[in-house]
Amino acid sequence: MEYETKILTTKYQKPDAYGSLSMPVYYTAAFEFPSAKAMSDAFCGRSMAPSYARIANPTTTHLEERVRQVTGAVGVTALNTGMAAIHYALTAVSAAGLNIVASKHLFGNSVSLIRDTLGSLGIEARFADFTNTAEVEALIDGNTAALFFEIITNPQLLVADIRALADVAHAKGVPLIADTTVVPFSAFRAKDFGADIEVISSTKYISGGGTGLGGLLVDYGTFDWSQHPSPALQARVKRVGKKMAFTARVKTELVTNLGALMTPQVAYMETLGLDTLDLRFHRQAETTLWLARQCQQLEGIQKVNYTGLEDNPFYALSKAQFGPLPGAVFTIDLSSKEAAFNFIDKLQVIRRATNLFDRKSLAIHPASTIFGLFTDEQRREMGVKDETVRLSIGLEAPEDLLADIVASL
Repeated sequence: MEYETKILTTKYQKPDAYGSLSMPVYYTAAFEFPSAKAMSDAFCGRSMAPSYARIANPTTTHLEERVRQVTGAVGVTALNTGMAAIHYALTAVSAAGLNIVASKHLFGNSVSLIRDTLGSLGIEARFADFTNTAEVEALIDGNTAALFFEIITNPQLLVADIRALADVAHAKGVPLIADTTVVPFSAFRAKDFGADIEVISSTKYISGGGTGLGGLLVDYGTFDWSQHPSPALQARVKRVGKKMAFTARVKTELVTNLGALMTPQVAYMETLGLDTLDLRFHRQAETTLWLARQCQQLEGIQKVNYTGLEDNPFYALSKAQFGPLPGAVFTIDLSSKEAAFNFIDKLQVIRRATNLFDRKSLAIHPASTIFGLFTDEQRREMGVKDETVRLSIGLEAPEDLLADIVASL
């Protein structure tokens, strides 16, 4: 079946007693068992029954199963935030003494997670320009736990050659972990380009309306974990095999011990979001491409950055990987930081807010917000400029958004 059909026909783990067409929200912390043996089987993983809502909840499990069905993954874990998904993905493959080779153009908190939080646990951070495959390859050694990058960086909008990175990673026996939040899995199949693990902030496209925070961790089962240097993953290989070791560690250790499973309330809202994900994405991305082209003609805008524009340096690679609509976000450069602030303050239709891919269009000044606690030198190194405004495009009429931009320049 095609994506649109498959996402709407995923069956429940158990039939609903009342035949509900929408998965009910299970507002419960615990579940009753028919016997002591059934309880033991649930807690020890010998059955699919949920043992406790911190570890699994039927509403959350249904969201995971829907995503698993449409992506072809072997395992999906729904967590409370996109940052939790990144944290779990990198923690699952790491151990003291290992290193992570990551893009130096990551979202600000992803940088601090790898450099500071994981660094304090004895995991070395090695940052590289992921548009330069040779630079990435030079940093890989026998203790490299993973390569981690964003398929289109935020807010620089740089595009890496995913297949080339996958070839380098796999030749060295290293998994490739991709943050694919910018283009949803309805339009881009990360597995086809060699990504082993996908992390997604489901707060964005899937939620659609910013109704709740969530993250997804998608394991394609393509990496042979028997060759990985993590002792914890080696132990899982012996129990569940070389393809399922990653998801086994996430589900049986990290979810249980760290406690960031997605709540059933958010899982329900995101399940509804999946129903219209592809429709919303195409409308938003089509508006984004049209707006970016219009902005190229406006006086006062120094530069328009969107990889769907024919004159963008990443256009050919972006089109080959993501098609003609590479997401619903673009940036404009104005003459100065003051001009950027003045533009944002004048907006009437586009909202002054963080987040991406809400149904409402949003504007933010990345250098003073998301990257506001980094030094000027660090921002320059990451390519985050004072004159840049990031625009996330929603479902408003394109002409109204353009009029708002024109009036605010």
